[in-house]
Amino acid sequence: MTSEGPIDTNMPDATDAISDHGSVTTSSGKRKAEEELERTPKKNSPPGNEQEEPKPANATAESTNAETTDPADKPLSKSQLKRLRKQQYWEQQKEARKAKRKEKRHERQARKRAEREAKIAEAKAAGIDPATVLQPKEPWKYRPVPVAFIIDCDFEQYMREQELVSLSSQIVRSYAMNRKAKYQASLHISSWKGKLKERFETVLRNTHKNWKNVGIHEGDFIEAAKKAREEMMSPKGGEMIDLIKPVEGSPSLKGNPAPEDDESSKDIDQTIVYLTSESPYTLERLEANTSYVIGGLVDRNREKGLCYKRAKQYKVRTAKLPIGEYMAMQSRYVLTTNQVVEIMAKWLECGDWGEAFLAVIPKRKGGTLKNNSGADSSVTKDDDNTGSEGEESDEDDHEAGDLGEIQSPTNEHDTSPAANEAQQDQQTPQ
Repeated sequence: MTSEGPIDTNMPDATDAISDHGSVTTSSGKRKAEEELERTPKKNSPPGNEQEEPKPANATAESTNAETTDPADKPLSKSQLKRLRKQQYWEQQKEARKAKRKEKRHERQARKRAEREAKIAEAKAAGIDPATVLQPKEPWKYRPVPVAFIIDCDFEQYMREQELVSLSSQIVRSYAMNRKAKYQASLHISSWKGKLKERFETVLRNTHKNWKNVGIHEGDFIEAAKKAREEMMSPKGGEMIDLIKPVEGSPSLKGNPAPEDDESSKDIDQTIVYLTSESPYTLERLEANTSYVIGGLVDRNREKGLCYKRAKQYKVRTAKLPIGEYMAMQSRYVLTTNQVVEIMAKWLECGDWGEAFLAVIPKRKGGTLKNNSGADSSVTKDDDNTGSEGEESDEDDHEAGDLGEIQSPTNEHDTSPAANEAQQDQQTPQ
């Protein structure tokens, strides 16, 4: 019988496992023991006591429950995975979008050069001085008028993150379009808060602080309208051009509303007009000392009638642009916030809604003027959405956003077969 003696723990093989009979195991047994030791979590124990402390009986159950209740461990839903994939695709295509915008810009510049050269060649062939054919560009001049455009941004809870990005780009363009117009309306932005404000302060690097003659208000559009009216009624309110002067017997709005929708009562604020397609009134012309509110909402037409309900709640007048009376469209005629601003700014210049629509509506809409003598006039505006005021270098709008599924003045709610024309060119949060 072999006697069992103490094992020297200082020997190199001190980690060898001991068999039931006290003998040292083989090398394969040693490897198994080492693997088992690696799988077993080591705990800090005092020197000389290599034995693992026993765990409480319910420790395993508690750790399992903690793992199952951790929100980070929950699987993503299908919609979350879809949004994540779209976000990743957006990031991957960012450089391609920038290259596409650059290519469009170069094409536009080349087209203008070709047109200029053609005019010069025609003038020389006819023996005319080319200088008389080429009209010099009129230098820009600040010419304010006592009319206010207010972008109501109090719809954040109805928009997704990408749609908020689209709205921020539309606001930038609205400022650019109004500023470079022949006459500048008083531009105001209301409900300046939340993620929209955060985006301008971070991603867009506070560029809005360099904007001139723009009112930015944390309050609602009523507060913005009060500020705008004070500005319009002041000596610096602007030039009273003929187009906005009151015309006796010619109201600026026309319509045959139901009795419950009549807005001629005294409790309705007559100095504010909220533009919404649900209105029974149509905008005939712009009035002096009046604020026109545009709903800053990009929601792909998920929400119906938000702007009209909001106008009724605040007891202000409503109206829609007369696009259906002037234009025959091959697709939807829903416009973006910046397009509405540009259309009204163009009307201040020419006083003709048809000309304003033709100048602003993208040619992809296939719009033509109604009741024209001879051939229909087609929309001639370039179908490119170049950014402005520091926006182009980083991003451009969703084309879906440019199509304008927003509750804006011309949101006529899909009157054509092209009911789902939507593709994103830009716009994910940066």
